[in-house]
Amino acid sequence: MNLAPPRRPRRRPSLTPMIDVVFLLLVFFMLASRFGLDTVMPLPLAGGGSGYQGPPRLVEVMPEGLRLNGTAIGEDALPGALQGLVAAPSDTIVLRGAEGTNLQRVVTVATGLRAAGYTGLVLVE
Repeated sequence: MNLAPPRRPRRRPSLTPMIDVVFLLLVFFMLASRFGLDTVMPLPLAGGGSGYQGPPRLVEVMPEGLRLNGTAIGEDALPGALQGLVAAPSDTIVLRGAEGTNLQRVVTVATGLRAAGYTGLVLVE
C-alpha cells in the first residue's frame, strides 16, 4: 500500500510580473531621459527695458509671408529693407506672430535676422 500523497504536476513560473516590471522601467526611462539638447535663443519679451526710438520696425510673421510695417515683403528682402529703418544693428526690431502662425516660423525669421546682424529683436504677442 502506497501512503505517499499523489505527486502534483510541477508549476512553471509565470513571466507576466517580470514583463510588467520591464515595461514599467522602459516607460520610466523614456519619460525621464533627454533625447536632445535644448537650444536657447536669446529673445527678450517686450515690457521692460529702454524706450523705443526711431521709425517703426514691426515685422509681422504670417503663415504665408511677412509684413514690414504693414507692407508685404519677402523673407529674403527683409534684412535689406530694415537697413533704412535702423541706425545701428542693435536697434529694436519688433517681431509679432500673426494668428495661425506656428512658432517655428517665427524662430526661422528671427534666426535669419540674427544671421544678417540684427541683435535687438523683441518678441510681442
